[in-house]
Amino acid sequence: MPRALELALVLATAPLWGAALGVVALAVALAEGRPVLFRQTRPGLHGVPFTILKFRTMRPGPGSDAARVTRLGRLLRATSLDELPELVNVLRGEMALVGPRPLLMAYLAEYTPEEAHRHDVRPGITGWAQVHGRNAITRAEKVRYDLEYIARRSAAFDFHILFLTLFHLKGN
Repeated sequence: MPRALELALVLATAPLWGAALGVVALAVALAEGRPVLFRQTRPGLHGVPFTILKFRTMRPGPGSDAARVTRLGRLLRATSLDELPELVNVLRGEMALVGPRPLLMAYLAEYTPEEAHRHDVRPGITGWAQVHGRNAITRAEKVRYDLEYIARRSAAFDFHILFLTLFHLKGN
């Protein structure tokens, strides 16, 4: 989707998501304390690192991720509300609404030259892989869907993925 259209869409919906951002930030602060946001370096366009923003869903400290996820964190993850701060990443130009989800920096060295093409576009809040299974598919399947997305990329396809994403969120 053209950047101008994406920005217009994000800005037009800012009162809605801005209010939700405030409510969730307050809930995280009251239930879990600070920091409210989780920040992590991820590969962006052309593999250039950026800091992704999410609401914090885990307690700090040792232990497995599964053991550290809080009750509120499980709810935020199940509803994808933990990803609302990524709209700031979209406004900054670091992410798109639709595109390959930014995986961990550690995976960069593992990509084949073909798989590295997933970084030819800005990473997205949602993507073709998310509507095909999100965390229920393997990293290899995610990369395959990401490459398929890049091959089929268009504004119409982006809107189709956004629609499917909203449909999937309503089903949670």
